[in-house]
Amino acid sequence: MHKYLVEFLGTFFLVLTIGVAGVLGTAGAAAPLAIGAALMIMIYAGAVLSGAHYNPAVTLAIRLRGRVSAGDVAPYIGAQLLAAVLAAALIKGVFAPAVPAVPLKAFTFPSPSAAALSEFLFSFALVHVILHVGTSKRLEGNEFYGLAIALTVVAGSFTVGSLSLASFNPAVSMALLVLGVLPAGEAWAHFVPQLLAAVLAALTFAVLNPDDP
Repeated sequence: MHKYLVEFLGTFFLVLTIGVAGVLGTAGAAAPLAIGAALMIMIYAGAVLSGAHYNPAVTLAIRLRGRVSAGDVAPYIGAQLLAAVLAAALIKGVFAPAVPAVPLKAFTFPSPSAAALSEFLFSFALVHVILHVGTSKRLEGNEFYGLAIALTVVAGSFTVGSLSLASFNPAVSMALLVLGVLPAGEAWAHFVPQLLAAVLAALTFAVLNPDDP
């Protein structure tokens, strides 16, 4: 039960930071750094207890990697999605009214196909990095895993944030839907590429590391 609570807490604070610093803009141009910092500290806080996934796509990939039990998949993803929805409700009900200059409104993708490709590429990069720094035998026991994972998100946020909202995470995308920022009609440009990227990253890891089942 503790690991599910850790997944809830880590996802909650990640989504809260994304919503307040990024969507409401309290961190300005430094929002990706705030988001990366929140992710990093939550990873280091929770890794020993739950693996610190905080992302359904990551849970899927780590399940394909065989490093999380089948029985944990649904509770992990359930905790992540619940945390995302509750964080979004808190942002919408408490924080957004305190920042009236930045109304919550649907994001207009410059190009839905570019958004989908952005989500696919950086979701792949994120899961690829997580599988290597977090599960690889070669890097077992390293202490930089949290920094590497967080910097991947920071890089992706700076690079494609204006194209796709830089979610790379179905739980974050769920929160953006609740906030009304991610248009429901274009939600496919988040969820589909994120999950496909997770599967491809897991397969790529298996190809690159045949001696590390």
